[in-house]
Order: sequence, then C-alpha cells, then structure tokens
Amino acid sequence: MIRSELVQKLCDDHPDLTVKEIERVVNAFFDSIIDQLQKGGRVELRGFGAFSTREREARTGRNPRTGDSVAVAAKRVPYFKPGKEMRERLNV
Repeated sequence: MIRSELVQKLCDDHPDLTVKEIERVVNAFFDSIIDQLQKGGRVELRGFGAFSTREREARTGRNPRTGDSVAVAAKRVPYFKPGKEMRERLNV
C-alpha cells in the first residue's frame, strides 16, 4: 500500500472528511514519527510495533562498477520492530 492508497482507504471509511483533511492528518502522523526519530527518540504504537533508529559505524565499501574501495560514513538508520499482535495476525 502506498500513501495515496492509504488516503483513499481512509476517505472511503470516513466520507464526512475531505481528501485534503485526511492528507493533512496522514502527513502530520508521518511527520511526527520522523521528527521523533530525528531527535533520537522511539515511537511505539501498541499492537502494531515500534520505530527506532540504530547506529551504523563507518566502514569501507566497494564500488560495484569499478571494484574500488569507498569510505562509507557512519549513519543512523530507521529500524522497525513489529508488535506481538501484528506477528500473531501475520502467522495465522
């Protein structure tokens, strides 16, 4: 499912709201998650899962085209851990 499909599904479920209102809510939801992760925080949605970040150390990688060594900087990457309810529903 992509963002536009999510907005359309919410529009179908809530005909009293306009598409623009629902888009604002969806964007605010995603922006809030991103803002919290940027601050180094964690976002937990009970029954769904938890979003957090993990640190990746600097390393030496390879350019696949030329085979040359390339320095890859340290960075934070998003991490998602599914909740118990989601795992149970997926493995029915």
